[in-house]
Amino acid sequence: MDEPVVLLDLMPGAEAPEYRSAGAAGADLRARLDAPIALEPGATVVVPTGVRIQLPTGYEAQVRSRSGLAAKNGVACLNSPGTIDSDYRGEIGVILHNHGTEPLEIADGDRIAQLVVAPASRARFVAVDALGDSDRGAGGFGSTGR
Repeated sequence: MDEPVVLLDLMPGAEAPEYRSAGAAGADLRARLDAPIALEPGATVVVPTGVRIQLPTGYEAQVRSRSGLAAKNGVACLNSPGTIDSDYRGEIGVILHNHGTEPLEIADGDRIAQLVVAPASRARFVAVDALGDSDRGAGGFGSTGR
C-alpha cells in the first residue's frame, strides 16, 4: 500500500507529527504553547499544535488520545476520534478533558495526542420505504451480549 503524502505547514516553534516506532499507527502531536496550561480535574481545553495539514482527497486524519496520558493522568481527547477532513486547512487543535482527580500541567512540546491518517470513503444515501431484516433487528446499546 502506498503511503499517502500529507503536506505540512508548521507555525513558528511547532514540531511535525512523528511516528515513535516502526509499527506505530499514530503519529504524536505536540502542544505548541507560549505558556503552560493547567488542566484542572473536570476541565476541558483546546490545545493548539501549531500544525496545519493538507490531506490527499479520499483521506481523513483522526485525532486520538494517547494511552499514557489516559492511563496515568485520566486525560483523554473529547470527540475522539476527532476527524480532520481533507479540505480543512486550519491549525489542528486537540480537545483535552481531565477525567482524573489531579491537575495536569501541559507545556510547550508535550506529546498530547496521536494523529492517524486513514482512507475515508463517502457513501451515497438512498431513502427507502423499509430496511431489510437482520438477526439483530433494532436491538442496540448492549443487545448483542453482556
